Amino acid sequence: MKTSDFDYHLPKSLVAQRPAVPRDSSRLFIYNRDTGEVQHRVFRELPDILDSGDVLVVNDTKVIPARLMTKEGREVFLVRKSPLYKKGNTWECLVRGGKHFLKGKVFDIGKGFSGEILDILESGERVIKFHSKNFKQDLEKYGATPLPPYIHQESKKVPQYQTVYAKQAGSVAAPTAGLHFTSRVFSKLKKRGITVEKITLHVGLGTFAPVKSEKIEDHDMHSELFSLSEKTAERLNKFKKEGRRIVAVGSTSCRVLESCADSKGKLKSKSGETDIFIYPGYKFRFIDGMLTNFHLPKSTLIMLVAAIISRKKVLEIYEIAKKEQYRFYSFGDAMLLI
Repeated sequence: MKTSDFDYHLPKSLVAQRPAVPRDSSRLFIYNRDTGEVQHRVFRELPDILDSGDVLVVNDTKVIPARLMTKEGREVFLVRKSPLYKKGNTWECLVRGGKHFLKGKVFDIGKGFSGEILDILESGERVIKFHSKNFKQDLEKYGATPLPPYIHQESKKVPQYQTVYAKQAGSVAAPTAGLHFTSRVFSKLKKRGITVEKITLHVGLGTFAPVKSEKIEDHDMHSELFSLSEKTAERLNKFKKEGRRIVAVGSTSCRVLESCADSKGKLKSKSGETDIFIYPGYKFRFIDGMLTNFHLPKSTLIMLVAAIISRKKVLEIYEIAKKEQYRFYSFGDAMLLI
């Protein structure tokens, strides 16, 4: 299957630059896979759209202020915590001006906050150990929110680029399907008898990167750190056995669940890295539906959606969404596939 098969044209006017206010006022495109029916609703109506007994699985990762500037004026971008150097605050990072970031170099960011280059990876990323008495506090003080390149905001901190239930710090991009939720929506979900379960996957830069290989099968999928607790796996297995519908909130939740499901569709508690690449032809083991946003052309995200409803149907839906003036990408509107 060719990467070009997942390309489409999108007018710049439909790329959302600001989130809906309030969050749950964003629009919700609904596609029923059994009937082919399309509905146009508002996100705050989600509790009324889902069935009592449904289970939503959300990703509780938290976006960190990953963009740092050295005192010399050069940018360091935290990508993920190093899986090789597990002690201390050691991260794999992108840097601007590689010749200034050689192995062994120590650079200052702020008072009592510095970085040391431990290694240079084949990809060019630097393994950097940060020296700080309070790394979390210094990161908040000196770091800036990493936004996708198609969002043009100058603010150092962008609180809207964070889910209301974010807890586990480690992502450099938001799990955007979760940005629409509010406490009001969660309250209504609970009253409707709809369960919400949490998993963690720290979103990396590769999530939003376009696939560059001609054939999608040749794409080298990025890996991301995740965790599914034993208690959560037990509850989800119980719900699945009871015949309750499992709806993944976003591609990240979907990838965790499918990474942890065995060939018989039973979840096993795991923590580590996943590089699962889901595209048309994939046989889903655990999820029954997904809540997602509208994604970049030729991205692994649109390919995952195509695995659920077919490539042809995704492109048809996107054309409808364009015609109906839905807002696309991270701050855009939502789509429910059930």
